[in-house]
Amino acid sequence: MHSQDHDRIFLSPPHLGRHELNYVHKAIEDNWVAPAGPNITGFEADICQHTGAVHCVALNSGTAAIHLGLILLGVGADDEVLCSSFTFVATANPIAYLGATPVFVDSEAQTWNMCPLRLREAIEDRIRRGKTPKALVLVHLYGMPAQLRELLAIADEYGIPVLEDAAEALGSRYGQQALGTFGAVGVFSFNGNKILTTSGGGALITNNADLAQKARFLATQAKDPAPHYQHSATGYNYRLSNILAGIGRGQMELLDDRVKKRREIYTWYQRHLADLPALRFAPQEPVGSRANRWLTTLLLDPAHTSVTPEQFRQHLETRDIEARPLWKPLHLQPLFQNAPHYGGSVCADLFERGLCLPSGSAMTEDDLRRVAGAVREVLGVV
Repeated sequence: MHSQDHDRIFLSPPHLGRHELNYVHKAIEDNWVAPAGPNITGFEADICQHTGAVHCVALNSGTAAIHLGLILLGVGADDEVLCSSFTFVATANPIAYLGATPVFVDSEAQTWNMCPLRLREAIEDRIRRGKTPKALVLVHLYGMPAQLRELLAIADEYGIPVLEDAAEALGSRYGQQALGTFGAVGVFSFNGNKILTTSGGGALITNNADLAQKARFLATQAKDPAPHYQHSATGYNYRLSNILAGIGRGQMELLDDRVKKRREIYTWYQRHLADLPALRFAPQEPVGSRANRWLTTLLLDPAHTSVTPEQFRQHLETRDIEARPLWKPLHLQPLFQNAPHYGGSVCADLFERGLCLPSGSAMTEDDLRRVAGAVREVLGVV
């Protein structure tokens, strides 16, 4: 039964302002609708300015960005690629596109991102088996910075290039540096549920001019310089349209506000639900870093409640509130059942106990109170 007197509260809906229309109207008036044009150039410049990256290539999805990024790092058939297990499937699918094998690495309990100890264990074991991993795909889950200092030192020690999957982490920082700028290549997603959206879209960032040039080439069907259509390499149709880039330009003007709001939502939940021993707000920001808190996540403590995450989610659903389980670890997915994995009990436990609460940046105080009320109902603490 859905309550009729309220609108549904979604997990993380798009939040558009007025700015976007100006850019979109201009693109239509000027007939710049193709995957080229001033909005794309401007959007890429905006992302570079915000992140400090030297080069940005706007693409039609974060998945496309990961796919191209892996190609740029030399991944091919029969290679092995280290990958966070605790993430959305789009992180690992491009590894499979290339005929390579993902090697899944467990999380640590502080940030929920890749565990440095497990990473070292995985690398050493793969080398013992005669195969040095070709690349490392490192995720910043839910916008939370991973333990970059430790992870990058290990990758560097073994000469393994890093692709940073910052799909959920635009606006997050580690120290004073933007996530996505620590690896050889960084990736963002602008899907409808992200902190910034172009309806569908993504971007690849890098400080290496050759990699950026190659990404642009591959993303536009790998056309050789010739008056006719000439192709010597397999290309892809991966560029973002100029109209969607216009939405992105308007959204970039609002990004700092959006991050601020998401962080305030996290703090609000934490403060107003602090008296519930059954709940634990996680994960924790590494010292000196800033998460964008794209989604507010929590864990249920079985010592203090017998309610399961699914019962919790279903109860919120009866109040027309969308909550979501945490990502199911990829090493537990049928798709990757034969892939090697190292550890796995940390992220499996998080999946068993965790949930995401509505975190959209347009949420009002009333919305937050509704969610908090429903949380108290399901835990029997009204």
